[in-house]
Amino acid sequence: MSAGFYRAFEDRYRGSRELIKQRLRAYEPFFAPLRTLQDPPAALDLGCGRGEWLELLGEQGFRAHGVDLDDGMLAACRERGLDVELGDAVACLRALPDNSLAVVSAFHLVEHIPFELLQTLVAEARRVLLPGGLLIMETPNPENLVVGASSFYLDPTHLRPIPPQLLAFVTEFGGFGRHKVVRLQEEAGLRGDTPVALINVLDGVSPDYAVVAQKRAEAAVLAPFETAFGAGYGLALGQLAQRFEQRLEGRDDALRAALAELEKHTIDSKLRLAGAESGLEGVTRLSQANAARSEELAHALADLSNRVHATEVAQQQAEEARRQIAALLASSSWRITAPWRMVGGWAHRVRAALRARAKAALLGAARALQRAPRLKRLLRPLLLRIPGVTRVYQASIAAGQAMPPEPQAPLGDMSPRALRVYRDLQSALEKTRKH
Repeated sequence: MSAGFYRAFEDRYRGSRELIKQRLRAYEPFFAPLRTLQDPPAALDLGCGRGEWLELLGEQGFRAHGVDLDDGMLAACRERGLDVELGDAVACLRALPDNSLAVVSAFHLVEHIPFELLQTLVAEARRVLLPGGLLIMETPNPENLVVGASSFYLDPTHLRPIPPQLLAFVTEFGGFGRHKVVRLQEEAGLRGDTPVALINVLDGVSPDYAVVAQKRAEAAVLAPFETAFGAGYGLALGQLAQRFEQRLEGRDDALRAALAELEKHTIDSKLRLAGAESGLEGVTRLSQANAARSEELAHALADLSNRVHATEVAQQQAEEARRQIAALLASSSWRITAPWRMVGGWAHRVRAALRARAKAALLGAARALQRAPRLKRLLRPLLLRIPGVTRVYQASIAAGQAMPPEPQAPLGDMSPRALRVYRDLQSALEKTRKH
C-alpha cells in the first residue's frame, strides 16, 4: 500500500478526531473504575491510528502508550505529543511483563489480522493485564446487514467480519472471567419505541460493537465494574426485527379491523342499494303510469283545444248571424213585408192542417175497409184510379196506425186582416174539394 494512503482513507471515512473522541466516551463506565487497580492506570492501545483513544485516556489521567504499523498514522499522534511507537501489536504485547497493565485496547484491529493471531493477541492480553484489568476490542458489526454485506469491504485491509458471538467466545475460551458485548453508534432515534421500518432492520443495527472482557479477580476488585457489565448497549438485529414484526402485527390488526368495518359498511351499502333498487322499480312504474296519464292528458288537452277553437268559430259565426239578423230586422223591406210573411205562415199552417184532416179521414176509411173485405173488393178499382189515396191506404196497412194530425194554429192569434185572408183561403179549398 502506498505511503499515506491509509491515513487519507481514515480521514475520509472514519470521521473527524472530535467525532471519534465523542464516540469513545461510551466506554467511560468501564475505564473510570480502572483507577482502583493502579495509580495512574497503565494502558496499551494496539493499532492506535491517529491516537484519539490515547488522547482521551491521557485527559482522564491514564499513562497511555500506543503502537501501530503505519507511520503516517503515527505522525498525527506525534503532532499531539502522544506516546507511540512503530511496531507489531502482538510483538509489543509479548515484550511486556505479566500483570503490568490496567487496560489493553484494540480499536478496529481484529478484522485486519488472521484468526490464529487474534487468539494469540487475546492470550497475551490476559497475561499482561492486572487482575480485574480489561481487554477492549472494537470492530464493525456484521449484524448490521448493510455493514456485513457492503461497507465492511470498503476498507481494502479488512479480512473478514467477526460476529459478536464469535469474538465473545474467543475471550471466554482465552480465560477471561467475564465479557460484555457493547453495541455502538446506532441512531439515537431508534433507541426508543419509535416504529421500525424495513430499512431500519437492514441498516439500523449498531454499526460497530466491542467485546469488553475482564480478567478474573476477587469480588471486591470486580465490584466497581458491576454497573457497567450489567447495563445494555446498542441495538441488535433481533431487537429491530422483533419490533418490525410487532409493527406489522399491529398494522395487520389495524387492517383486519378496517377490513371488518369495511365489510360491515359493504353489507349496509348492499342493503341500502337493494332498497334503492326496489324503490327505483316503484319509481319507474310510477313514472311509466305518469307518462301514460300525461299522454292521455295531452290528447284530452288537444281535443279540448279543438273544441274551444270550434266553439270560438261557432261564436264568431253566431255573432255574425246575429249582426246580419239585426241588420235585416232593422231594414225597411223587412218591416214592409212583415204582414205578408205572417199571412204566408198562416196559409202554410192551414194547408198542413187540412192535409192532416184529409189524411186522417182516408186512414179511417182504410181501416174500415180492412175490417170489411167485401166492401174492399168493391171499392178497390176506384181507389186504384186515385194514386194519392192508394199511397195513404198502403201506408196505413204497413204502419198499422194513422199519423196524428198536426195541431191547428189558434185563430185568436191572427189579426183581423189575416183572419179574413185565412177564411178566404179556407173557402177556396172547400170549393176545390167540391169540384
